[in-house]
Amino acid sequence: MNERTYHGDMDPGQMAAALIAAFNQGNLRCQQIGAGDRVMVQIATRDNARSGGKAALSVTIQKVEDGVTVGVGQHEWLGVAASLGQTALSALLNPWNLISRLDDIAQDITSLTLEQQAWDALEKYARTVGITKTISERLQSVVCPYCASANKVGVSNCDNCGAPLGEAQPVSCPKCGNVMPPKSKFCVNCGTALAS
Repeated sequence: MNERTYHGDMDPGQMAAALIAAFNQGNLRCQQIGAGDRVMVQIATRDNARSGGKAALSVTIQKVEDGVTVGVGQHEWLGVAASLGQTALSALLNPWNLISRLDDIAQDITSLTLEQQAWDALEKYARTVGITKTISERLQSVVCPYCASANKVGVSNCDNCGAPLGEAQPVSCPKCGNVMPPKSKFCVNCGTALAS
């Protein structure tokens, strides 16, 4: 399951509603499970879809300190593989059969890119409501280990007592928004290399 953290004032239900609005159409159906601080959106091909194989995706949206964490996981792709295999076999037997299966091929390609489409919809919604994957202003403070005063991230010495803040500065992954300890070279969530 791929995860990203979005920082800002966000209700998981609002993000779920945006996903349902984006995907509950055509050959796809969506449903929300749960409410409050943790919701899941299931996106799947309709039972009576006229073309393509079966595919399903689940999106978990959970409230965390100062934002939401979103996890996207694939469930069912065997139907898509079977549909593409049937198309390939049909084309081997008679190349003209490809013309009659163009709808199936288009739907299968759409199903294979469903995860990326979900991330694109989430990113678009995040931009619309002003939430980002960078550390929020509230999390951009470092507590001095000597006097317990709050200081802005990036300040080398405590504004109150002058003590060095050293390695207390957190970093956030530009790809998934995960907050990590200072001097981290790679994101522990997605593996992205972090700037020095």
